[in-house]
Amino acid sequence: MSAERVWHAAVDLGASGGRVAIGGIHEGRLEIEVLHRFSNNPVMVPFGTQPRLYWDVLGLWAEILKGLKRAGERAGELGGRVASVGVDSWAVDYALLDSNGLLLDGVHHYRSARTDGVMAEVLQEHSRDELFALTGLQFLPFNTLYQWLALRRDTPGVLDQAHTFLMVPDLMNFWLSGRMVCERSNASTTQFYHPALRTWSYPLLERLGLPVALLPGIVEAGSDLGPLLPPVAEATGLSGVRVIVPATHDTASAVVATPLSGPEAAFLSSGTWSLLGVETDAPILSPAALQANFTNEAGIDGTTRLLKNVMGLWIMQQCRLAWPNASFADLNVAAEAAPPFLALIDVDDPRFLLPGDDMPERIQQVCRETGQGVPGTRGEIARVVFESLALKYARVLAELEEVAGRALEVIHIVGGGSLAGPLCQWTADATGRQVQAGPVDATLIGNLLVQAQACGVLPQGERRAVVARTFAFHTFLPQHPEAWQDAQSRFAALYGAGMLA
Repeated sequence: MSAERVWHAAVDLGASGGRVAIGGIHEGRLEIEVLHRFSNNPVMVPFGTQPRLYWDVLGLWAEILKGLKRAGERAGELGGRVASVGVDSWAVDYALLDSNGLLLDGVHHYRSARTDGVMAEVLQEHSRDELFALTGLQFLPFNTLYQWLALRRDTPGVLDQAHTFLMVPDLMNFWLSGRMVCERSNASTTQFYHPALRTWSYPLLERLGLPVALLPGIVEAGSDLGPLLPPVAEATGLSGVRVIVPATHDTASAVVATPLSGPEAAFLSSGTWSLLGVETDAPILSPAALQANFTNEAGIDGTTRLLKNVMGLWIMQQCRLAWPNASFADLNVAAEAAPPFLALIDVDDPRFLLPGDDMPERIQQVCRETGQGVPGTRGEIARVVFESLALKYARVLAELEEVAGRALEVIHIVGGGSLAGPLCQWTADATGRQVQAGPVDATLIGNLLVQAQACGVLPQGERRAVVARTFAFHTFLPQHPEAWQDAQSRFAALYGAGMLA
């Protein structure tokens, strides 16, 4: 009689949708099956003259329970059981709980306009050098630090009632296990975590008048939070299941599953956001890193992810609101057929940050303002976006080589963008580097591998070897270097001096 097969359930909450999957290590390979997908739609709530944007965390929780119930059923169908579960999500957003563990206010969406101008106000009182030395983080207007300051300004009573601060995946893991902790990789995205000291940056928070007593302990990826709470076990039909904290920042989990070949390899986690970087043994807090506006985020096993956030497929996701019958596959084909280099945009223009089905019109307006051709068809707009992303990647890669002090020869693209063949090819063309695309489900894979290791199923140091054995990758080599050099010159002329960091 064969031994019972051990499975792990991974919950991945992305900025546009969530997934629940099971996975297990069998004969040295990872078997993975996505069982439940659901949308993640923001909710607009009136607040005076300025509406507020929230995440529907209760709706997400209900979908998680559905997915976990299906995970238990599927594991049984496959002749096994679910041994553990863990949740990862996007970064920077947080929840506040009262002394009874009840959610206060709600979880604000990082794209909410409530943080407009907050970062600029902070930088009037505190220099970039000072903040970077204490946090090592990229300056982005929606970082948790500025969200917290906006909350204190607008609704100080909420802070007075608050007892505990948790990041979004920590909230979900708390509802699963009853344990209140912050996992390191997501804590490091707040801009009040000290990357060198590897703890909360208490002096900075105290200086800004923010309540440090709310911050729970920081735990490592792979920590065991204990069994599922009885009501959760009953609702899902799971018993004897442990809650294992993965690398809860989805990018950190994705990098776990990126088969980096050595120090000359960069990762590009491509989804709603594009995160381009390298793994380092320690944070890099140099003047060059500050000048280039790079971020130092905690990885697993004591590593640091030196990277830069770039606007990603969010722009195309919002375009699809205006084109509801256009699939990403259709847009890839249409982009390839469109004329090259009709126009170039700065994908990090703040006008592209907010949601809305007018994204195509915003792109066209930027093209008019800069005296370029104006894309009219869906294919032309998609090509403008993809080519502009590729050129931005090339610029960030050059900065990354300078800051990290190493030559980078290969870019590993993981996540949804690895399925966008034109974007992968044009990234190879723009950067002049080989691109390895895949796996597409890197975040789920990294989540599952950390759980498997914590449960003793996977030996230390074998995670990326399992990925290399299990998944196929598509290689893209640079083509048409002269055309892309001309495009880079145009890009620099358009956005060189005013390029957003």
